[in-house]
Amino acid sequence: MKRDVLIGIDAGTSVIKSVAFSLNGEELAAASMPNRYETLDGGGAEQDMARTWADTATTLREVADKVPDLPARVAAIAVTGQGDGLWLIDRDGGPVGPALLWLDARAAGIVDTIRSGPHAAAHYARTATGLAACQQGAQLAWMQRHRPETLAAAATALHCKDWLYFNLTGMRCTDPSEGLFTFGDFRTGRYCDDVLHILGLGALRDLLPPMVDGTSQCGRLSDAAAALTGLPAGTPVVLGYVDVICTALGAGLYDTTVSTGCTIVGSTGMHMRFARSADEVELNATRTGYTMAFPVPHGRSQMQSNLAATLNIDWLIDVGRDALATSGRSWSRRDLLASLDERVLAAPPARILYHPFISEAGERGPFIDTGARASFIGLSGRHGYADMMRAVFEGLAFAARDCYGVMGPTPAEIRLSGGAARSPAIRSILAAVLGTAIRTSRREEAGAAGAAMIAAVCLGVYPDMDACVAEWVTPLLGAAQAPDGGLAAIYDEAFPIYVESRRALQSTWHALAKR
Repeated sequence: MKRDVLIGIDAGTSVIKSVAFSLNGEELAAASMPNRYETLDGGGAEQDMARTWADTATTLREVADKVPDLPARVAAIAVTGQGDGLWLIDRDGGPVGPALLWLDARAAGIVDTIRSGPHAAAHYARTATGLAACQQGAQLAWMQRHRPETLAAAATALHCKDWLYFNLTGMRCTDPSEGLFTFGDFRTGRYCDDVLHILGLGALRDLLPPMVDGTSQCGRLSDAAAALTGLPAGTPVVLGYVDVICTALGAGLYDTTVSTGCTIVGSTGMHMRFARSADEVELNATRTGYTMAFPVPHGRSQMQSNLAATLNIDWLIDVGRDALATSGRSWSRRDLLASLDERVLAAPPARILYHPFISEAGERGPFIDTGARASFIGLSGRHGYADMMRAVFEGLAFAARDCYGVMGPTPAEIRLSGGAARSPAIRSILAAVLGTAIRTSRREEAGAAGAAMIAAVCLGVYPDMDACVAEWVTPLLGAAQAPDGGLAAIYDEAFPIYVESRRALQSTWHALAKR
């Protein structure tokens, strides 16, 4: 029987998915499990590593039940997952403790000290990435100070997808995207000892695994993983790039015919531009953002990210759900959001300002401030729930414009992905705020698809990523949605007020944090 199915695993913050695709990109079946984590006092966010692997294996078994003869048809498994964080294992391959997630903010003080110190410029010059509390380097420094006994037991520092790849293959490695922005030199594509020393981690160099490029290298499914998943031992397993890169690949960031950007409106907001080489990367004066390797030769993706995107929407929806619960009626988040779309579009634009910094970790793009907090400005008694939700949508769009503004000219087209991209209100507001055309990808599982695309190139199904994109991505891009000129003019006037007010609020955030 022909091996004609690729499986993409995407282990996100809230959901783990395994998705089966045909070799030409058709989605065949998917299975998912909630991905649970625990929040702790002091800004901690931790996840049970063994449970994450067990839940991933469950999704693989479940997707096998949905695709006829999958064990005989599977050509490869590819894995991606949530970025940043710290997943430590010992010499025997067992976790030394729970994983620290990207949501963990306990390294904030260490980050503030380094960013205000004499070596901050050198760190940014090497990595082209702003240091933030969510990153593995900062979390290793925190661990070094506060849990030295746990660190002493560790043999390898992995990320989420690396941990899953280790369980699938027994190989300890990471990919170029996470390896470079965390500890590397974005120009050379290798680990950089200067970065490690700036972070105070020179003695921990041996914890870093080798970087493996999934477009040309793969492992094999181990006997133990085969027994657990029901898939054949020896099946090629590809380590994908970090989830945001895989999602951007699946959603259309890579296009050699037009200047493109990609915005992912997920739990976090990611805003990206593609650079054909390290020479095209534009550094900024605020020393923020990420620069990551992209799975094409010499490619780099420059990005700015908001720590909270749909988390802001979820928060306000949950406020409404709590109020509705008193009437005895239960609403899902999706149903409530869908019911609000028309009301949001009918609400007057830019009458209220909202700063979308709902994450307790603050903000990291296009500025870094762990004390940043969300706020409404301009509320009065005439405003209702739909006005507030419109302000939240507009706040996300203003934050996106803020991010694109430090990466150079706004791209001619922004490819949009993420669950919130289904909302006509969000698409319309984002196009008008950015002043550029929006094309929404119909690809439901862009992250898993991006990982599977890397596997397709690795196996030689396609000669290069350009050919793969032509079949997997381009046909699923919707028509370009041009910005509404009148609405764009309103937002052009409101945007400077948004920026000025968030700068003015900085002292207030810090004063509140001291209480």
